[in-house]
Amino acid sequence: MNTPAKAAGPLNIEPALTALAAALHGEGPAVELSISEEGALVVGHLETPGCDDAVAVVRTSGSTGAPKATVLTVESLAASSMATALALKGEGQWLLALPVQYVAGIQVLVRSLFAGTRPWVMDMSHGFTPEAFTAAAQELTDKIRFTSLVPTQLQRLLDAPSPETLAALRRFNAVLLGGAPAPASLLAAAREAGVRVITTYGSAETCGGCVYDGFPLEGVSVRVEEDGRILLGGDTIAAGYLESPESTDTFFEEDGVRWYRTGDLGSIDDDGRLTVLGRADDVIITGGVKVSAAHVQEELEKSGGVAAAFVAGVPSAEWGQAVAAYVALTDPAPDAAPGAEAGDTAVVLEQHWHRTLGIHAPKTVLAASRLLMLPNGKPDRLAMTAELKARHQGK
Repeated sequence: MNTPAKAAGPLNIEPALTALAAALHGEGPAVELSISEEGALVVGHLETPGCDDAVAVVRTSGSTGAPKATVLTVESLAASSMATALALKGEGQWLLALPVQYVAGIQVLVRSLFAGTRPWVMDMSHGFTPEAFTAAAQELTDKIRFTSLVPTQLQRLLDAPSPETLAALRRFNAVLLGGAPAPASLLAAAREAGVRVITTYGSAETCGGCVYDGFPLEGVSVRVEEDGRILLGGDTIAAGYLESPESTDTFFEEDGVRWYRTGDLGSIDDDGRLTVLGRADDVIITGGVKVSAAHVQEELEKSGGVAAAFVAGVPSAEWGQAVAAYVALTDPAPDAAPGAEAGDTAVVLEQHWHRTLGIHAPKTVLAASRLLMLPNGKPDRLAMTAELKARHQGK
């Protein structure tokens, strides 16, 4: 049975909190949250065969393929909430500023239930705006305050001219930033503005972020396989996928520890800090040369006039694969002519990249005002890759 909530204004999370509390106490079935076409919160109840202590079923974002239904248990959510509280040095009031149906959103509700605090919901009926965020942040009453954002949201808040918005950001004890890699320039701007940002790494399969600023939370283990693949282990790991609970390629146990094999590549330095290098499938082989899409993206984002970039390999009759980039532009490039349009800026940037990056430079560039995004704030990799393929084939 599904229970719709009122769509106007902020979401009514009462039914969700009630259902999650029952599931956490073993008094109700697993909960799946979704948003109706009218924008209302829908609380669904699912059977989870073989997993009696399931609390929530969370769909992955689907940024790289079909979404999977991830089963989160009492044990995994409790371990995640406890480790988060230890890392943040306390429990407090949370502001929900992300879609509640994804893991970062549902964790705001779960952490609040464990902490016995009251979450506040931002009004996102008109999308994410600095004004709505500021109004919601000003409603928080607890002295200890937290929120979770994605880089695009934080960038919009820092770009907002309102001093009230910056003051609201500074009042948070921590702003958890995840969902996508955060540009170094954004983190530097946040620090300069006095905003306490913690970068997080994780996924629905790990109950959300379980690595903070490169270091695993209490009870979380991290290791890197010989091929560079990141493995995450510990009590925060999900029970599996609803459709394929016995998937040993992704989830496995070793010496009593449950592990999740991610789709990312990384490295661990001598201090134990994890650096995520990009997705395992982002290596582009062009003309027999291996090119890291993540590295190229990082280089493109260093260019003046580029707000963000997405890099992918597209089929090429000449090169096997060609490097292609979807680029969000801001101001004209520094060496562009006065009054230059976006198209002129893209041309100037392409010429610059071919001089500086050589074979790593994108052979196809699609310039836009912003990247294509999923509802949870992550880049829509599939949609942008499709547009890049079409653009490259049409050249």
